[in-house]
Amino acid sequence: SSLLYNKSMNYSILTDQLISLIDPELPFISNLSNLLACLHNELPSLNWTGIYYYSKNSEVLYLGPFQGKPACTIIPLGKGVVGTCALKKKSIIVQNVHTFPDHIACDSASKSEFTAPIFKNDKLYAVLDIDSDIYSRFTEQDIQFLKKTASLLSDLISSAKQEIS
Repeated sequence: SSLLYNKSMNYSILTDQLISLIDPELPFISNLSNLLACLHNELPSLNWTGIYYYSKNSEVLYLGPFQGKPACTIIPLGKGVVGTCALKKKSIIVQNVHTFPDHIACDSASKSEFTAPIFKNDKLYAVLDIDSDIYSRFTEQDIQFLKKTASLLSDLISSAKQEIS
């Protein structure tokens, strides 16, 4: 159980690190970009970490800031893990993407995936999308931490003073 304890401690430290990166005077995209870079570099075995912005008008998600290889730029609502997360407005964890119906393979190296909705004042704003190049990458502790991170992002965008105009 010492390994679990260390992981819990590490998540506590990482959460503090993420919060310390937030500068309320900066546009949301600047804070978001740093938070994604931190997540991508601090968590092991991730090959893609990013955001897809939701467009209510066209019912698609557009690629936002990310870390990793070039990615799919448009994902229809309800398609793939990201589109399904947006449609259901809840987190989706897929331990083997090859078993997910309608999976969109932007990077063939991806084997497992975590997605969580990000809300702006209770309306869907974006989806946090994290891919791993190993199967069953996301433990219950990882999932709880990443859900809290998505909640932090929702709070951040809801209170942002400015977006890029």
